[in-house]
Amino acid sequence: MNERLRDLRDRLTRLGAGIGVEALRAQVRAIEEEMARPGFWDDRALAQAKARELERARERLSDYEGLAAALDEAEVLHELAEEAGDEGTRGEVEALLGKLEEDLERLRIQLLLSGPYDGGDCFLALNAGAGGKDAQDWTEMLLRMYSRFCERAGWDVRLVDETPGEEAGLKSATLEVKGKNAYGLLKGETGIHRLVRISPFDAAARRHTSFASVTVTPAVPEEDVEIDEDDLRIETFRSGGPGGQHMQKNETAVRITHLPTGIVVGCQNERSQLQNKLTALRMLRAKLRALMEQEHAKKIEELRGELAEIEWGHQIRSYILQPYQLVKDHRTGVEVGNVQAVLDGELGPFIWAWLEQGQSPQKA
Repeated sequence: MNERLRDLRDRLTRLGAGIGVEALRAQVRAIEEEMARPGFWDDRALAQAKARELERARERLSDYEGLAAALDEAEVLHELAEEAGDEGTRGEVEALLGKLEEDLERLRIQLLLSGPYDGGDCFLALNAGAGGKDAQDWTEMLLRMYSRFCERAGWDVRLVDETPGEEAGLKSATLEVKGKNAYGLLKGETGIHRLVRISPFDAAARRHTSFASVTVTPAVPEEDVEIDEDDLRIETFRSGGPGGQHMQKNETAVRITHLPTGIVVGCQNERSQLQNKLTALRMLRAKLRALMEQEHAKKIEELRGELAEIEWGHQIRSYILQPYQLVKDHRTGVEVGNVQAVLDGELGPFIWAWLEQGQSPQKA
């Protein structure tokens, strides 16, 4: 156990150097002093940016210092257990060390979440691709999978827009995800997702392949992306529903087109037209920020933040239900045989492997 403790101490020291603990402490002190000066809030946009910077620095320090305190406690407990020959305390130390190893590894990988929006919220958009009804059904399955993952992560997830399929499933859907590191953890899911199974829509019970795209964009503060109202075409319409007495009588749904880029966003699941408009503007701001970061965008499909070819050859991950059971990520090589667990939201192995590999999301 002594060797295990020494190894953890060495790893924590290296982690502290990687995080830049002393520099973070100096950064926190400097920003706190700056915020205490008269007139700091006169420039609200700059002040809010500084406040977010301070929050990120404090969070990183808190995570590191929490691990350091837990390791100190483990070392003290270990000494007490050795002096007293207490097997019960030794077992407690073993359990504490196991958790510390997991937390250290997780924090090490989170060092990769260094982008300006990685620590914040995001929008996750799904679009059916090649495969007809199967692709639309697959899109609905992905919506359930990501909703489950987000709920297990402790994030607030809301369906803000959806377009039902003609006979089954969904043509498209958009989730708003709010929670710590939501964008940083989900951004690697951007790409084409391929499903192979016996189609429930084929009377001959043949195997079909279908595709759906996932696009993750960060939620950005209003001051980070300015939108000229003259560049917008705003349309209202009735929200979709089951019809009959439940059919929406008022035009509360909103669709916004950004004329210079052709980006279209919509929201229909809020309670009022104003709320739908505000959510749609947040989605537009997110897509415009993504547009600004696409250095090699040359086609309008890329400018719109969408994937032009949602079909064979572009997939980042395959979900195979027939003739065998396997989910394989084509970027990292990670494979999971329990397909149902993955479809129930167990995406951790894929997300952490992608982060550790440090690759960018695949683009069409």
